[in-house]
Amino acid sequence: MNAKQDAGKLMNAMLPLAERMLRQYGEFYPYGGYMKLDGTIVDLGAQDPDTDRPKSRDLIYVLRSSLREIASANQCKAVAIVFDVAINLPESERKSSAIQVSLEHADGYSAEVFFPYQLVNHELLYGKTFAQEGKRDIFAAD
Repeated sequence: MNAKQDAGKLMNAMLPLAERMLRQYGEFYPYGGYMKLDGTIVDLGAQDPDTDRPKSRDLIYVLRSSLREIASANQCKAVAIVFDVAINLPESERKSSAIQVSLEHADGYSAEVFFPYQLVNHELLYGKTFAQEGKRDIFAAD
């Protein structure tokens, strides 16, 4: 598999948790995961010991730090962070909630994929998925 296929496989493994949490609770906390060198996928959570209602950006920071450590120890080839965002939809002025999946691969591939959604009676209705180039800050050279 190439870097984009690895990232896609990781993303598809990560998405169901966000979908389940949105249907059940209407929200979810950021979480992540990574693909080991052998292709095994590992889920990764984060918490803030100081509060029961942590800020998403704090959890994303913890996840990024953890994934950087795992990547620098050469224990993974792809990473993902999944979180809820409010975004402006491309080609429109409308705002939408979206599941954002930030993906990065050791081979340099990086993407941010957005799954716009509406929650109607505990059902997830998706809009048009779109993506943009990612930041490349997990496997960055020291």
